[in-house]
Amino acid sequence: MSRATNTPASRRRRKKILKTARGYRGGQSKLFRTAVERVARALQFAYRDRRVKKREFRALWITRIGIAAKLNGLSYSRLIAGLKKANIAVDRKVLADLAVRAPKAFADVVEKAKAQLAS
Repeated sequence: MSRATNTPASRRRRKKILKTARGYRGGQSKLFRTAVERVARALQFAYRDRRVKKREFRALWITRIGIAAKLNGLSYSRLIAGLKKANIAVDRKVLADLAVRAPKAFADVVEKAKAQLAS
């Protein structure tokens, strides 16, 4: 009896891995075994970093809001407290975008927060 190797499927499987590994340095893109390791590691990093990216962006937004709030005479924590009191439901992404692209609009939001804190 002859040996069955399922050649079409295994070739497809190998080609898929090597196609994914295209652009890696040296044998990591040419040799199947090392390509499998590299691709597995790359997928792990991709999975992890999709979550890390969210943390990094939130930190960036908070930094931008804090600096813009200071320029308008308020600390970040006081600004957030004032916005909560004023029932202004604007998330940090939008606030940071306002601070960078529309400083006047951001200043208006800060004034509303200040008014709520004063009362």
